[in-house]
Amino acid sequence: MSQSSAIAAGTVCVRLAVFSLYTSPISWMAISGVRATSATTPNASVIRLPPSASHTPMLSGSKKESIRLLTPKGMELALAVEDIYLSPDCVRCAIRKDSGDDPDITRDTLIYAEVRKTETVGIVIDGGQGVGRVTMPGLDQPVGAAAINSVPRLMIQETVEEVCGLFGYTGGLYVMISAPDGETLAKKTFNPRLGIEGGISILGTTGIVEPMSEQALVDTIHVELRQRREGGADYVLLAPGNYGADYIKDAMGIDPATAVMTSNFIGDALEMCRELGFRGALLIGHIGKLVKLAGGMWNTHSRYGDCRMDILTACAAAEGLGAAAAEELLRCATCDDALRLLKEQGLYDAVLHRLAGRIDDMMHYKCSDIETGAILFSKEYGYLCETKDAAALLRRIKED
Repeated sequence: MSQSSAIAAGTVCVRLAVFSLYTSPISWMAISGVRATSATTPNASVIRLPPSASHTPMLSGSKKESIRLLTPKGMELALAVEDIYLSPDCVRCAIRKDSGDDPDITRDTLIYAEVRKTETVGIVIDGGQGVGRVTMPGLDQPVGAAAINSVPRLMIQETVEEVCGLFGYTGGLYVMISAPDGETLAKKTFNPRLGIEGGISILGTTGIVEPMSEQALVDTIHVELRQRREGGADYVLLAPGNYGADYIKDAMGIDPATAVMTSNFIGDALEMCRELGFRGALLIGHIGKLVKLAGGMWNTHSRYGDCRMDILTACAAAEGLGAAAAEELLRCATCDDALRLLKEQGLYDAVLHRLAGRIDDMMHYKCSDIETGAILFSKEYGYLCETKDAAALLRRIKED
């Protein structure tokens, strides 16, 4: 766990501090009493900036070149404030991200907060350079808005209102969060797939930099599925990763962007499809992952087990494979090795047919109230098999 996060930036009636920013499917930011995260990266970090840490250079007329902040977990951080600009009507500053022991691409990135007095009463919160804009429905913010989610928006709002109250300021304020390198960094995130263009996202939660969690990845899958559903899709294509995406493109002539990447979280993705109201979901993936579904493994990461050869051997034994060959099959290191042996034994087609049937049974058991299907392939043998409804689902997805 990294104890410091990133990016603190100056304020008007507040000391705006920005901590930890995006990097891969989920990172975090905090802006003066505000917690935020970049919704598109695997690493997550957040810092809670309590109102007591606020500094108010614009209203107080003073300049603060360092700040001390207390995180929700009791960690006190000392952060240098950089690139300070102070005028009677505007304050801007930045904090350089320190990702500690959590490696990410935003290390040493500057995140800015700028606050200006306005003639219009009220507080306006917006994104500047490097903060993305929402271009597709289904996200936390409406189309056209800066990708600053409701939690950090509320925290910024409350912090600014509190400091204004301390100084008796009743005028308007314009708060802008920016990340000069954000547009470049966002290209390495899921933002383009999620319909966020021009920069990173600012989300919100707790207050400490932590390595990417599984839940963060699951949440990203949910966002993308929700977008597809709210965009009117009744059927969805799922793929565990790059192998599946490549096969969809090269063998099926389908734009891989059509598929939602599930990583190892196939069970979670199927349940989300059901909860979001999809009528059907088709999974296309390498046999090395999808064979595990026949054994009820809904998270296919190897740390949860490796039943590939056990399942293939069980299917082969049911088709008449002898004991000696079964022992050899169990010793195979890869699914392609196993398929080669099954060809030699004359059981290739029969075992794949049985395997597809078993996967079909398990997928219907998992999500009986939506249509489900799967298509399996391997790098060496190409197309292998499919469940009974796969072809119909693929047709509906192409029509959807």
